[in-house]
Amino acid sequence: MGLNDIPASDGCENGRKGLASVLSVSPYFPRKRFLDTLGAVLLLVPGLPLILVLAIITKLTSKGPAIFSQVRVGKDGRVFTMYKIRTMVQDAEAQSGAVWATKKDPRVTFLGRILRRLHLDELPQLLNVLRGEMVLVGPRPERPEFVDLLEAKVPGYMLRLRVPPGVTGLAQLNLPADRNLDDVRRKLALDLEYIENASLGFDLRLILGTVCRFVKYFHKTPLQFLGIYRKAEDSPWADFFNVPRELPPKTNSPRSEFLSPGPKPTGLACSKT
Repeated sequence: MGLNDIPASDGCENGRKGLASVLSVSPYFPRKRFLDTLGAVLLLVPGLPLILVLAIITKLTSKGPAIFSQVRVGKDGRVFTMYKIRTMVQDAEAQSGAVWATKKDPRVTFLGRILRRLHLDELPQLLNVLRGEMVLVGPRPERPEFVDLLEAKVPGYMLRLRVPPGVTGLAQLNLPADRNLDDVRRKLALDLEYIENASLGFDLRLILGTVCRFVKYFHKTPLQFLGIYRKAEDSPWADFFNVPRELPPKTNSPRSEFLSPGPKPTGLACSKT
C-alpha cells in the first residue's frame, strides 16, 4: 500500500485533538542554543580543514559543485538552506523531481558512498548550527515538499517542528532510513521522546554515540552502554502514533513511492499543530 492509499485519519484514534498541547518541550532548549553553537565552533576547528579537503576531492572526482545546498524545514516551519558535501551526480533530481534516496541509489557517486557511510557529508551542517538554523542534536530536518504530505498522513508530524532540527539525534542513531509511513512513525516517536527529555547529559551521550557511528563502531552495544539505545515500539509515544511492533522486511524499492504527490485527503479527524 502506498502513501496515497492510506486515509488521512489513519493514526487519529483515541481522540487526538489539540496536538500542540500534548507535547511537553524540555526546559533545556532555551540554553541548548548557546551550548550547541559553542560546540559547533569547537568542532569546526578540526572540521573546516577536513571539509576543505573533502570538497576539493569531490570537485576533482565528479562534475558539479562540491557543496550541495537544499531547502529544509526548521523550527516552527521556517525554511532554511542546509549544506552538505555533494554525494550525488549533478542535477540528480532533474528527471525524478523531489524524491528520497534509496539504499543503493545509482545517483550516488563512488566518493559519495564513502562519505555517506562515514556520515562525513554532514559536516558542513555545523555552519547551519552557527547560523542558528540547526542545533547539534535534534530531529532531522525534512524537505518542504514532504512535510505537508507527511502531516496529512501522520497527524502530529508537525510536533517535531516545536524545536530546532539537529545534525544528529536519538531517532537517527537507533533507526534506519525511512522506507514507508511506519518508519516515519517510528522516528517521530523517538523524536518526541527526545524533545521531552532533552538535557546536556542526554546530548553529550548522543554525540558520543554519533562518534561511534563516524568510526563505524555502530552497534547497539555502545548505544546500550551510553543509555541511548531505543526501540520505537517501547517509546511513550508508540501507542499515540500506532507504531507497529515489528520492523517490516527490508526492501530496495524507492521510498519515493510513499511520498508521491496526490489528491489531498479529506476527513482529517485530528487538529494540526
